[in-house]
Amino acid sequence: MENINGNYEELTELLKHFRFAMLTFVTEEGHLHSAPMTTQNNTFNGIVWFLGSKKSELVKSISINPQVNLGYSNTSNNDYVSINGVAENVIDEVILDEIWSPAYEAFFQHGKSDSDIQLIRVVCNGAQYWKGSGTLFTLYKLTKAAVTGETEDLGTSKSIAL
Repeated sequence: MENINGNYEELTELLKHFRFAMLTFVTEEGHLHSAPMTTQNNTFNGIVWFLGSKKSELVKSISINPQVNLGYSNTSNNDYVSINGVAENVIDEVILDEIWSPAYEAFFQHGKSDSDIQLIRVVCNGAQYWKGSGTLFTLYKLTKAAVTGETEDLGTSKSIAL
C-alpha cells in the first residue's frame, strides 16, 4: 500500500458506504474500549453524530477523556476508514429532530422525549483510509504473489488532516 496525502472528496465518497462504526474511547479506568454505533449523518462534513444512552460507559467516559476513534469497514470491497477526533455530549433539539427515527423507540422507552437520550458529536481531526480493489481482485493478487514471489499493490492508504 502506498502512503500519500488523501483528499477530502475521496474520504467523503468512501464514508457514504458506511453506516456503522466501532467507536473507541478511553474508559474511566484508562482502558481502550469500543462500542458499535450507528452513524447518524448522511453526508460527512468533518463532524459525525451518534445517539447514545446517558447511562452508557461511552457517554460517561467522554466527559473525562473526549479523545475517540471511529473505525469503519467494508470487507466486500476491502475499504477501511479510521477517524480520530474529539467527542462531546451535547443537547441540540434541532439535530435530534433531524436524526430521530421511530426505530430508536426500541432503545428509548419514552421516544424522542426520553431523558436518557444523549447526542454525541465527534469533531474529526484526521483520518487514515484504505481503498481496496475488491475481494476477488485482492484474492487474485494474493494468489499471484504467493505463486510468483513478487509483491503486489493491494490498494492505497492515505492520510488526511481535517
